[in-house]
Amino acid sequence: MEQDNNQLFPIFLKLNQLRVLLVGAGPVGLEKLSAMLNNASNASITIVALDILPEVEIMAKKFQNVSIENRAYHSDDLKGGYDITIIAVNNRSLSEAIYKAAKLAGILANVADTPDLCDFYLGSIVQKGHLKIAISTNGKSPTMAKRLRQWFETILPEELDSLLENLYKYRNTIKGDFAEKVKRMDALTSEIIK
Repeated sequence: MEQDNNQLFPIFLKLNQLRVLLVGAGPVGLEKLSAMLNNASNASITIVALDILPEVEIMAKKFQNVSIENRAYHSDDLKGGYDITIIAVNNRSLSEAIYKAAKLAGILANVADTPDLCDFYLGSIVQKGHLKIAISTNGKSPTMAKRLRQWFETILPEELDSLLENLYKYRNTIKGDFAEKVKRMDALTSEIIK
């Protein structure tokens, strides 16, 4: 197996069941906060930042599960029982220090725009109802991921969610073992998606 290819393992996290620490509330912090809340509006997010964009404050007020601590980051912040931390500060040495502390605490970390200091990336997301597609370029080109997202949003029909709901209902009516259910669903969806 070639080692130069994309070695990321894509997963979808139930962010509404995890606790997130977001360090930084500037333009990049706002982008990360928006991405999280657009995908998991019930996510428990604590924001720690000295400088907070008004847009971050406005967004946080709309969600009771988002709190802001208007102060500098402190190493004790990682002792708050967080599962994930997203670091969106414009300071490489501080970002690196937070990342290393998160690793020692067993917390997954993402330093914005710094692929070498990330346990995970926030991909570009396409969503049509219950269908969600995540796009990653392995940190090489977020712009390409954005363009692909826009393309998928254009070509995927809005009615896709109705189709998914109907397939879900049909799947629940199929009798037989797992292999039989897979065979019948494959046959049905092969006619739908050509």
